[in-house]
Amino acid sequence: MNSIENMRIYASVAELASFTRTAEVLGLPKASVSTAVQQLEAELGTRLLHRTTRKVQMTQDGQVFYERCKDLLADMEELENLFRDSQAELKGRLRVDMPSGVARDVVLPNLPAFLQLHPALEIELSSTDRLVDLVREGFDCVLRVGALGDSRYIARPLGHYRMVSCASPAYVSRFGQPQQLDELSGHRLIHYVSTLGTRDTGFEYVDPADPASVQHVAMPGALTVNNSDAYLGACLAGIGIIQVPEISVRAALDSGQLVEVMPQFRAAPMPVSLIYANRRHLPRRVQVFMNWFEAIMRPRLATD
Repeated sequence: MNSIENMRIYASVAELASFTRTAEVLGLPKASVSTAVQQLEAELGTRLLHRTTRKVQMTQDGQVFYERCKDLLADMEELENLFRDSQAELKGRLRVDMPSGVARDVVLPNLPAFLQLHPALEIELSSTDRLVDLVREGFDCVLRVGALGDSRYIARPLGHYRMVSCASPAYVSRFGQPQQLDELSGHRLIHYVSTLGTRDTGFEYVDPADPASVQHVAMPGALTVNNSDAYLGACLAGIGIIQVPEISVRAALDSGQLVEVMPQFRAAPMPVSLIYANRRHLPRRVQVFMNWFEAIMRPRLATD
């Protein structure tokens, strides 16, 4: 048996937790199933399964290998059907990552319709503010907001967010509303960082006299957060000023929960991009998802 066939057998054993049941489902002798798994373990140099008389259970390495097997087998099936029918059903797992606000406000409300079109897809949605490792963690594509620093990946620019600085009415009542940059020393900034223990660069603004020049003003602040929900919540609580994409606080600004401050000194627009690994053949399920995602994101982004 070849390695791909061995992987198909192993994936079935892992899912059914049984050599006997796998043999019945695949129509193979039980000895062939056992041999396939043994060959894989020999090739990989690690034990994939714990075997007892009562049950079969994946080892830690077996679990990792199983997850990668699912992706590879789905890719192989898609490759086999590449020239048969461009409308063939999308199958397999799709692992994506994006900020929690985008997942909550954009993707999840639209996802039922997407899954109805592609019922055989399995989506793993990661929504975290940390920067995930696209390759090491096995992501098909990742939404990045902000400047891209890793040229190993392919970027698909979608547009950018317009930024606003805002505070709560309670904060403005206590500290006043700053009008000029030299007044910021008497105000409080809620600091946002990806990794606690570091410091942000302060209040960011584009110099009105030189739109290509981005400047920063160091500001005091009693609170540092690493989560966008906490960032907004702290601002609503009156702890300080934040700088966020306008669309994420538009409802709060319209309702009066927040007020914009220093509108003449807005932060630089924040680019929004989909990134993915440099692969010669991008699985069709990933292409279809990215096209769909771009379509639902476009109305929320500026392109000028």
